[in-house]
Amino acid sequence: MKLVVGIEIEELPTGSMRSKLIKLKPGVDRTTHLFLAGAIWPLIGLMLCYRGLSRLIGSGYEWLILISLLLGICKSVFILDKTARKGIDRILKFGDNTCIGAVYSIKTWLMVLFMISAGIILRKTSIPPHYLGFLYVAIGGGLLFSSRHAWRTWFRLIGKESIDNSLEEDKGNG
Repeated sequence: MKLVVGIEIEELPTGSMRSKLIKLKPGVDRTTHLFLAGAIWPLIGLMLCYRGLSRLIGSGYEWLILISLLLGICKSVFILDKTARKGIDRILKFGDNTCIGAVYSIKTWLMVLFMISAGIILRKTSIPPHYLGFLYVAIGGGLLFSSRHAWRTWFRLIGKESIDNSLEEDKGNG
C-alpha cells in the first residue's frame, strides 16, 4: 500500500502511527480509479470547451471551432492517448485499497498544477479572446476524446466483475 507521498505503509514501524495512517488513507479499488480517470478528463474538457465556445460564438471567429476541434482530436490521437493508456496500465496494476489520489501519478499531478497555472496566467494576459477560445476548445476536445480509453477499460472491468460475481453465486447455489 502506498501513500500519495510514496511511502510504503508496510515500511513504517508497527504500532499506533501505522494503524492511524491506514485508517486515514482514502483507499479505493481499481474500478473507482478507472471511473475517476474516465470522469476527470471529460469534465475538465467540457469546462474548457464551454469557456472556449463562449469566447468564439458571436465573435465573428466561429469558423475556428471546427479547426480547434480537429486540432484537439489530433492532440488526442498523437499525444494524450499514450498518456491515457499509460495511466490505465498503472491503475490496472493497483491492488484494492490504493489511495484515491493515485488515480494520477505525481508527474501527472504536477502537470495538472502547471496547466491550471498556465490557464490563470493566460486569462490575465491581453491575448484576444478568440485565440484563447481556440486554445480552450482544442485542449478540451482532446481531453474529451482521449477519455474514451478509461471508459472502455472501466466498462470492461465492471462487466468482468459482474460476470465473476454471478459465477461465484452460481457456485454457492450449485
